[in-house]
Amino acid sequence: MLFPPSCGGCGKSGSRWCVECQGLVKILNGNLCEVCGLPLFQAEICDECRADRPHFHALRAWTVFEGPVKNALHKLKYQRDMSMGDSLAAQMVAFVRELNWPIDVIIPVPLGKQRLRERGYNQVGMIAKPLALALEVQYVSKGLIRSKETRSQVGLSKLERRENVKEAFQAGARMNGKNILVIDDVSTTGSTLSSSAVALYSFGAKNVYALTVARALPHHGLQHA
Repeated sequence: MLFPPSCGGCGKSGSRWCVECQGLVKILNGNLCEVCGLPLFQAEICDECRADRPHFHALRAWTVFEGPVKNALHKLKYQRDMSMGDSLAAQMVAFVRELNWPIDVIIPVPLGKQRLRERGYNQVGMIAKPLALALEVQYVSKGLIRSKETRSQVGLSKLERRENVKEAFQAGARMNGKNILVIDDVSTTGSTLSSSAVALYSFGAKNVYALTVARALPHHGLQHA
């Protein structure tokens, strides 16, 4: 009563993720690239994936990286509002079920050691764990490990992003024959998730699917959280 929660999307007092902000979420569906999930005029494989296919089986994002969702992710990431992870995961459950992917294990993209020390928690895990519980899928918090520190992806070109995260991950456990869902908060080019998939395939994963809360679309100027 003394300290009521405020909405991560609009700041209104009374709830962590208000009904109005939930209603403003733009579900990213319809005609998408079958591989990277980029919106297209018709459902097919986009030119970039045809020329240089990412290593994951498929990538999908729940919504577009803008508006209330962008605000909520920043609150989770930079303002230590870890409860936003539960709120976002709860609204994403139906979307993930409709993908109908045969998932055995859910793994969050890990932070580097320095960023983890600074932040104290992995914001992606705050979303991935409750999502795994809701879907009744095994959650492996250390299924991926950062094998090298990388610079921020903000402002980097697609090629620079790919080089930045090349060989940046190692699998933390054997994944023989498992269908893995790797989760991150925001995707732009998919380079981080593709590099994650390489590490998991090297440890026996059968298929690696990728999911993010939001997608920064090309007209956003490749801006990343």
